[in-house]
Amino acid sequence: MSAARRCSPPRALAVGLFVWRLKNTGIRQVPCQFVQLCHVANDRLITFQYFNFLKRMYVTQCNKDFSQRAKPKSDSVASPFHELQQLDQEKKVIHKIRPISPVHQPLSEASISSELREMKSAAQTEGSVAAVRAEAKGDRQWKEMKLQLDDLPGILARLSKIKLTALVVSTASAGFAMAPVPFDLTCFLLASLGTGLASCAANSINQFFEVPFDSNMNRTKNRPLVRGQISPLLAVCFAASCGVPGIALLTLGVNPLTGALGAFNIFLYTCCYTPMKRMSIANTWVGAVVGAIPPVMGWTAATGSLDAGALLLGGILYSWQFPHFNALSWGLREDYSRGGYCMMSVTHPGLCRRVALRHCLALIGLSTVAPVLDITTWTFPIISLPINLYISYLAFRFYRDADRSSSRKLFFCSLWHLPMLLLVMFTCKKSFLEKEDKGDLLGESHGRVMEIRLP
Repeated sequence: MSAARRCSPPRALAVGLFVWRLKNTGIRQVPCQFVQLCHVANDRLITFQYFNFLKRMYVTQCNKDFSQRAKPKSDSVASPFHELQQLDQEKKVIHKIRPISPVHQPLSEASISSELREMKSAAQTEGSVAAVRAEAKGDRQWKEMKLQLDDLPGILARLSKIKLTALVVSTASAGFAMAPVPFDLTCFLLASLGTGLASCAANSINQFFEVPFDSNMNRTKNRPLVRGQISPLLAVCFAASCGVPGIALLTLGVNPLTGALGAFNIFLYTCCYTPMKRMSIANTWVGAVVGAIPPVMGWTAATGSLDAGALLLGGILYSWQFPHFNALSWGLREDYSRGGYCMMSVTHPGLCRRVALRHCLALIGLSTVAPVLDITTWTFPIISLPINLYISYLAFRFYRDADRSSSRKLFFCSLWHLPMLLLVMFTCKKSFLEKEDKGDLLGESHGRVMEIRLP
């Protein structure tokens, strides 16, 4: 009992301090839990920390809705209970520990050299890694493309597809050489130059239109306009500077018929074939017509007229392009799919192989028609039969196997088949003197018949 009485004054003092604190903070409504705690205060030992917690956490009733709020923790208040201070303060003693000197062992020269090598190799690897990171960071950044005058001829050559242009000029030269007229060197040079300029203009405009599609293809992603080596304005200016003089040269320097054919070919290649590549597989037939016009231009440049021989040369070039291009496109089906081009090899693979075989067989028939039209002798179909049969055999294998190996063999065969066929055709050409003598004989016989009929 005496111990309980001794503890009662501090308990009453704690409860009084708690109630006085709540009144000072503006709390008018005290929850029932606090009242119960006051009743129990005499029976239980309530610490000051617990009262301090209850001071921060409380429940208020507003509009018959209960909500719990947490008041920010106030600054630490000095405890009303003065704790006993320790009279005997502990003394802090700092002991100094002397450092122990390391034991140095003598190193051999081999170990020193090995350590130096390791340090050098580590420095080199760090330098190489830093260089690779800097290079990769530089590749990710935009760079300004500066055009050097020394690089301009090569860029323009790739813009104009110089290899394709050389093939076009060679076929036009073959048409000029096969014409049954005396050879005129000046007209030949003007026709070749005009045809080459027209081809450069058409190829440049074609690349200008196909920049967003060429960037998706591995075969064309390194073209000058795709890489930004030249501006589109410069490409258009280059095409105009080639096309206008080329057509003018063909029209004024050769004849108007050849100039009209050159202008029509540029229009057909840029405005018909180029957009049709993303619309229909008929673009292959339109492109074959584009490739068949240059030998016709060579013939008209020499003769000034559109004869059966010109149509025969155009037909040979027309049929030759199907095994050539279909075999090429077969190995580039993935590229054409990514570029969004509608090709036979992608959408109609069976038709692609059948058309290639069909036109290889057509080359045999066209070679037979040449002596009938009095363009070559009868030795031409006989000499050209082996190479025509060989390319037809490869086309049949491509039709049967339908793999990359057979398509590659057919494509490479087409590269040497055309110049070989044109060369054999030129060697078997009927000379102009033979035709002139035959014409004279026909004229004389016709005159004699007229004389006999006259009284």
